[in-house]
Amino acid sequence: QVQIVESGGDLVQPGGSLRLSCVVSGISVSIYDMGWYRQAPGKQRELVSVITRLGTTNYQESVKGRFTMSRDNAKNTVLLQMDSLKLEDTAVYYCNARWGAVTYWGKGTLVTVSS
Repeated sequence: QVQIVESGGDLVQPGGSLRLSCVVSGISVSIYDMGWYRQAPGKQRELVSVITRLGTTNYQESVKGRFTMSRDNAKNTVLLQMDSLKLEDTAVYYCNARWGAVTYWGKGTLVTVSS
């Protein structure tokens, strides 16, 4: 059974930092394309960043230079380091694993950026 569990969401002030973790069991993150998505209130879910099984990392334009995604194959975990957080980063952040037409989602972790 595949499980994806996100953690690390919190309330943080603008300019602050958070690190999100995505712990995966049942599949290997090393052979899946792993992504972080987010969904703000009243908006559609959007892709934040992705790290492919080949190790290539891509980011949404609005988070480039502020967010860093990484993968730890030994721990079967992906991380999202978020710095210089802005009010508009407030959302539920979801971890996603994709291999062809197969995709798995976690339940999300809430990030609130507020003063």
